[in-house]
Amino acid sequence: MKIAIIGTGNLGKSIAKGLITNNAITSLYLTKRNIDGIAEFEGYTNVFLTTDNITAVKNSDILIFAVQPAHFERILRDIKPYLTEKHVVISTITGFLIPQIEEEIGADKFIIRAMPNTAIAVGKSMTCMCSNPQGEKRIKIAEAIFNRLGHSLSIPESQMQAATVVCASGIAFWMRLIRATTQAAIQLGFDAKEAQELAMFTSEGAANLLITNGNHPEEEIDRVTTPKGCTIEGLNEMEHKGLSSSLIQGMVASFNKINNIKKEQI
Repeated sequence: MKIAIIGTGNLGKSIAKGLITNNAITSLYLTKRNIDGIAEFEGYTNVFLTTDNITAVKNSDILIFAVQPAHFERILRDIKPYLTEKHVVISTITGFLIPQIEEEIGADKFIIRAMPNTAIAVGKSMTCMCSNPQGEKRIKIAEAIFNRLGHSLSIPESQMQAATVVCASGIAFWMRLIRATTQAAIQLGFDAKEAQELAMFTSEGAANLLITNGNHPEEEIDRVTTPKGCTIEGLNEMEHKGLSSSLIQGMVASFNKINNIKKEQI
């Protein structure tokens, strides 16, 4: 696939690393105003660094936009004359709706919104996608890309803000839970490196049990709890202290913040 990433910041870099690592490209153009910031990609076969978005567009079929929202409209206007019937436009920009993109480049273009998270750099992203009617004809292309970089799910655009909280912000929420587990392990006598190793791989195992078995979390919890045992003692103490409630309230607060930002921009 001939892919361009327009705006190779933190997310763009993560996508690029995932694409390169998983051999998902025929060619890859990476654009940035200062290419010194993406010098780490120099030397990769068929990877090209440029400050010129138009050059990237002309030489690519799939355009992944990862720019700042404030710059997106201008960039769309700049590249519009160079878009052809072959181009698939994939936006990873939070809060920039498909009708807004259509307004700039036309509803006849293949337009897809994708919300990956930074785990895309290691091929483990949870990516949610939606599209306009035209984009639906090319959604399989986007799925092919993002399924090589983790797992993807097509949802209505109305759920994309919530998906941002659950999947993109969710990386930070899970990091905090892993950090807390690490701190507990240190208190229980492990050194810092061992403690983090225990926390990381236990959380990975828990997720993979659900992915592999397709069970509800409570089913897996039941497998490791016994009457009057240490596991249920710990779980109940966590719930008394508000573990589930704090996590839910935090995610709802994050969702409300996104919506408030959107209203302020309007």
